[in-house]
Amino acid sequence: MTQISNPHLGRDVAPPAPARSVGHSAVGDALAHGLPPQAYASEAFFALENEKLFPSAWVFAGFAHELAAAGDVVPVTVAGQPLILVRDRDGAIRAFHNVCRHRCALLVDAPGNVGRVITCPYHAWAYGLDGALRATPHFAGPDSHDHPGLDRRRMGLKPVRSAVWQDWIFINLSGTAADFEDFIAPVARRLEDLNLAQMTPVATLDLGEVKTNWKFLMENFIEPYHVQFVHKTTTEQPLTDHSTFIDGHCLGSTVEISAKDDGGAGQGGPLTLAVDSWYLTLFPNFVLGRYHPNEIGVHLNVPLAADRTRQRRVIYHTGEGALAAETVDGLAQLWRKVHEEDHEVCERLQRGRASEVAGDGGVLSPHWEDSLQRFQELVRSSVE
Repeated sequence: MTQISNPHLGRDVAPPAPARSVGHSAVGDALAHGLPPQAYASEAFFALENEKLFPSAWVFAGFAHELAAAGDVVPVTVAGQPLILVRDRDGAIRAFHNVCRHRCALLVDAPGNVGRVITCPYHAWAYGLDGALRATPHFAGPDSHDHPGLDRRRMGLKPVRSAVWQDWIFINLSGTAADFEDFIAPVARRLEDLNLAQMTPVATLDLGEVKTNWKFLMENFIEPYHVQFVHKTTTEQPLTDHSTFIDGHCLGSTVEISAKDDGGAGQGGPLTLAVDSWYLTLFPNFVLGRYHPNEIGVHLNVPLAADRTRQRRVIYHTGEGALAAETVDGLAQLWRKVHEEDHEVCERLQRGRASEVAGDGGVLSPHWEDSLQRFQELVRSSVE
């Protein structure tokens, strides 16, 4: 199920990049180099991403199940902009800039339920859940709440183009990104055999701030080259069982385990990573892992600075019935350990960018890191 809200009308949008199959370079071909250190360590480059890359894209921003009731609100940040996600009285999720139109004070600083109106804590201006300005107390003087120069119809909260697919909320600040249905299509195709209507969130891991650039977390998820080395205590996924894929803006890898084992999962999902898995991303920041037989994990990576990213993970059960509490606890412990292993190497990547040796960006494997290379090409084209 998709819900789309677009306050930007009459704008032309470019079609999504066409899908292409993976093409590995032959031995002897020139090797591609990675992005320069500035792309990960420079605040100026991070500012450029906030100016050009994130506003023009569909950016993953939140989880619909965290806005269960009318009046539920969640503040988020996209491209450095403070925004607010709101469940309105009709059950739709809306997105607005999270500032009062009076003096631009931040309206909401923590998730919660605001009831029927969003009230500014500074001068009590109030907005409906649809963003309309409802009250401007004493604006023109004591007990004088209106002024002829104040057009309430034009002073509501500024809306932001948004879309909801399944449990996932996306934001397009500029209003110029491609049609959302085209954007989400590559992932939707890879999940079409699942009954997503019965998908249930069973655990949320708040992984805190990671001392690394957001792109390192994305790149690490996209490429399978590191798995048997970094995750040797949490998985048995032979490198020979992996393959990469490139489908326009959908990038990642898959693993089909040659020695089949349910990993002790039973009906609950894997308690190790030694199962058939699909690692899917949508540029720039949507991350979804699908794990046989009935588990999905979705990361929310929120860039905070050139060298800091906040990360959360929601674990979903796609099978029938509820999971036992001990199964959920086991999954949460497993994934926290996996993320800790990834965070350690990503923070090493960040620190390594201080070396003059990193000036050429290092080299990319033409076999295992071709999808990562495509991600970097999208970064380059987005900021140019």
